[in-house]
Amino acid sequence: MKKQMTLAASVLSLFLILSGCGNDDSGKEAGSDGGSSDKPVSWVANSVYPENNHNGEGLKEFAQKLDEATDGKVKLEVQLGGALGYEGPELLSAVRDNAVPVSDILTSGVAGDEPLFEIVTLPFLVQSYEEGKILNDISRPYFDKMAEEKWNQKILYIAPWPAAGFWTKNEVKSLADMKGLKMRTYDKNGALVVEAAGGTPHPLPFSEVYSSLSTGVIDSVLTSTPTGVDAKFWEVLDYYVPANVTMATNFVSVNLDELNKLDKETQDKIINAGKEMEEIMWKIGAELDKEKEAVVNENGITTLEPSQEFMDSLAEVTEDIRQDWLKTAPPEAQEIIDQFNKEVGR
Repeated sequence: MKKQMTLAASVLSLFLILSGCGNDDSGKEAGSDGGSSDKPVSWVANSVYPENNHNGEGLKEFAQKLDEATDGKVKLEVQLGGALGYEGPELLSAVRDNAVPVSDILTSGVAGDEPLFEIVTLPFLVQSYEEGKILNDISRPYFDKMAEEKWNQKILYIAPWPAAGFWTKNEVKSLADMKGLKMRTYDKNGALVVEAAGGTPHPLPFSEVYSSLSTGVIDSVLTSTPTGVDAKFWEVLDYYVPANVTMATNFVSVNLDELNKLDKETQDKIINAGKEMEEIMWKIGAELDKEKEAVVNENGITTLEPSQEFMDSLAEVTEDIRQDWLKTAPPEAQEIIDQFNKEVGR
């Protein structure tokens, strides 16, 4: 009898322990399992850009939005200026592997890992800011599917850069003036443009641009006006040619495993906050270009408006870049471009 009572007590104790474990775990499952967790989470959010850059400011604003939307349940610990040591091309893999749970990523900068992202900066495909938004809206479903299925991450928002132009020490008014330039580029397409125009591309991360200009490693830069302000180009360069070569974008994504640890309601709040942030960033971008150009002009940079002859010659020498890319690009690329051309009437 005593042995039976001892056995019964042991079974009851084991049952209570297992029941307790089940209760603890029930709130930790997430996403499609319908679980929930009341514990707040803090994600490190990476950016290679400085605090006064529109992407850095946008990421900080997004952190505030998440804090408010989730009642403090989800917080971003924003790390700017490349403080975490990432230079850019590896960030798609870094978020996938959860080396950093959230990051701001230059879309075309990770095209080495995912070729479809290169479509954003096909030279002279987008001919206005409005067309850039159209291309983004058409591409977004393809990017979302690819990011989730292949790269274990959820794109939360996409933000535009003003179109890229040439920043130089000497006047550049024709294709002949491009020959021999040692120009910093930020992606493959930009490098191909510089090569086609007779220059030598130097693919450098933002953090190395100023020092490379100062030491003569490069003598020119292909980029947009916000970067011109961030890098204080007026200290090392003299001219800006707004040639509208490409119009880059950045996206902010979160590791999908981290997102799926949260309950469905919190996930929806995060996604909705991302949609709001994307709208804000595109509104900011519409005014940003002229504001930043005014800053560099005030500090000594002279804007050289390109002639139609110069623009026509640039478009001509880069035609093969667009066509050659499509030959090896993922099949979705042609679908996107066909839809884009139909939408803009070309």
